Amino acid sequence: MPKVKTDQVKYPEGWEMIEPTLRELQAKMREAENETHDGKRKCESLWPIFKITHQKSRYIFDLYHRRNEISKELYEFCLDQGYADRNLIAKWKNPGYERLCCLRCMQPRDHTFATTCVCRVPKHLQEEKLIDCVHCGCRGCAIGGDLGWAPIMSGTFKP
Repeated sequence: MPKVKTDQVKYPEGWEMIEPTLRELQAKMREAENETHDGKRKCESLWPIFKITHQKSRYIFDLYHRRNEISKELYEFCLDQGYADRNLIAKWKNPGYERLCCLRCMQPRDHTFATTCVCRVPKHLQEEKLIDCVHCGCRGCAIGGDLGWAPIMSGTFKP
């Protein structure tokens, strides 16, 4: 017999502080999921979803690791409930991956010639024209690069 799921989740202390931003990002995620895909390439339809997922994870990461504004209990709760990507945050802690946009960009099996993504190449080594990552739409998340989209740093959503 399957377990009966209830909606009685006990939120840790401090949840009220981050809930409005996470709810706003959830609403943006729903809009991105329901957006029409007409006139877009197949890969372009997923870019907004990757961006919002990155923004949610970066928001939680910054609150805990950089600004120390939330408790470890709240941080673990957000990771366990799926508000942030645990694996992506684990990569951000490693040197050279502080600005990684998504996990697919560093997997050689997903790219031509078994290399990393074009967005992992530093800006000074790229050619003059801007190239978007096929997987997430990023234009450069390597050290010294500039993300093609603005990650959330404060508490407000920036598309």
